[in-house]
Amino acid sequence: WLPKAHVEAPIAGSMVLAAVLLKLGGYGIIRMTPTNISTTLIYPTIAMATWGIIMTGLTCLRKTDLKALIAYSSVGHMGLVASATLIQTPWSTSGAVILMVAHGLTSSMLFCLANMLYERTSTRMLIAMRGMQKAMPLMTSYWLIASLTNLALPPTINLIGEIQIMTTLFNWSPLTIMMTATGATITAIYSLQMFMTSQQGHLTKDSKEVYPAQTRELLIMILHALPILLLTLDSELIN
Repeated sequence: WLPKAHVEAPIAGSMVLAAVLLKLGGYGIIRMTPTNISTTLIYPTIAMATWGIIMTGLTCLRKTDLKALIAYSSVGHMGLVASATLIQTPWSTSGAVILMVAHGLTSSMLFCLANMLYERTSTRMLIAMRGMQKAMPLMTSYWLIASLTNLALPPTINLIGEIQIMTTLFNWSPLTIMMTATGATITAIYSLQMFMTSQQGHLTKDSKEVYPAQTRELLIMILHALPILLLTLDSELIN
């Protein structure tokens, strides 16, 4: 239901859902999961969560709807969080909290950027948005920041959270590295593909009248990018 809720909701709803409500669910899992949880429940749940990371990543590779692509990407990242919260170790819980904060900023930023393109092109199809770097060069820099943080480029805060979770899962079961590493690779592929498709290339005929970014839009981008930069410089700010 989550990708459909993201796609059909207005932009404010998508941003609040990605940045706040999903993290509220993760917080609920952390608080409500008992410390002596049965292994018969942990094994199938973590298996489905890690498998879901790969499945959502493969779905993103073939998505042409930009908003749906970002929604499925959000589901994949929350699969890592769900896996970490079930292991119930200080390292996994810390990684889950860090990734939830980082993903909340990144996903909300991506949804807002997608809506800015939709307002100008009246379409969410990636192929119809190509060449936006020529029409909106300043906004392209924010697209680059959002795409690189989404794929957890070093030394962003996203990488710190993912490394903690992947390390904890590997210590819990070495087999999980196959799923998490494959999911991270697919995430990098579709994040770069999303950026290159929407920003590079020649402008379409319908996109030549695209107006530049407005002050309120740039302010929203700064309010997303600045916390990401500050947390990257000092992740202890989360505590």
